[in-house]
Amino acid sequence: MSGVRAWLTIYFKGIAMGSADAIPGVSGGTIALIVGIYERLIAAVTAVDPSRLRRLVVGVCSFNVPDARAAFREIDGAFLVVLLAGIGTAVVAVLSGVSYLLGTRPVATYGFFFGLIAASAAILFGDVELDTPRRQAAAIAGFALAFLASGYASTALGSSLPVVFVAGAVAVSAMILPGISGSLLLVVLGQYEYMSGKVSQALDGLTALATGDGPDALVATLPPVVAFLLGGVIGVFTIAHAVKYALSRARAATLAFLVSLIVGALRAPLVEVSVRLAASGETWRAAAPRFAVAAVAGAAMVLVLDRYSAAIEY
Repeated sequence: MSGVRAWLTIYFKGIAMGSADAIPGVSGGTIALIVGIYERLIAAVTAVDPSRLRRLVVGVCSFNVPDARAAFREIDGAFLVVLLAGIGTAVVAVLSGVSYLLGTRPVATYGFFFGLIAASAAILFGDVELDTPRRQAAAIAGFALAFLASGYASTALGSSLPVVFVAGAVAVSAMILPGISGSLLLVVLGQYEYMSGKVSQALDGLTALATGDGPDALVATLPPVVAFLLGGVIGVFTIAHAVKYALSRARAATLAFLVSLIVGALRAPLVEVSVRLAASGETWRAAAPRFAVAAVAGAAMVLVLDRYSAAIEY
């Protein structure tokens, strides 16, 4: 029974991570740090390599159970499966709710996101050193990339399958880094609202299938969802490793680049709100109070999370 309780605990920790991962500005990696599984998560992800995956697949297909079981244990497979189940459960639930809020309360929702992002940037910049030209250049590059992408992506990038694939690779790989929000990068790439809508539609399709209305609604959502997930798998085992390598070789410059991405991304919620206000005919003056109150709430949430994570880390 204690074993079941331990796996349930990991599942619920996955739910906490997934809930954070689905909200721009909050990092699932930070939650992993708070709940005490960050080091185990990084060890498990970086233990997954082609050799172990091949042993696992070949062992299962050839009924070589001992070798398959050994490879599965070497990558801490049970931990990853249970944790990912919790993360997936939360991401689906939260994105469905966010899709509804974006449709009914876009100004307040993006205001909340703005507060999350701003507070995250303020906290993380305390650890950034900009005392060399190299680090300053990295910070400028990160800010410029996110700032320009935030304006361009929301209007011109579109949501073709290749774009969704790349967005999945970038966003999912960022989810394991403390302080860097995968969902924030989806906002920068102009894919957050699109993917939250697709997740909501997929749930509606599953409901329709369960009630006997046929699979058509579910099948229609599969291409973008599958493209995003495939991109995520590739991203975890490529981009995440590349970032880890960069941190090991030039930690200060890499941190400056990553945190500056967050600062530049503050433009994204403002652009999204401006587009909606223009369509509705409402002015910023009328919408500003709702935006500001929600932003304060978002910032407060990040400050609370940072306080707990700091207490555990130090």
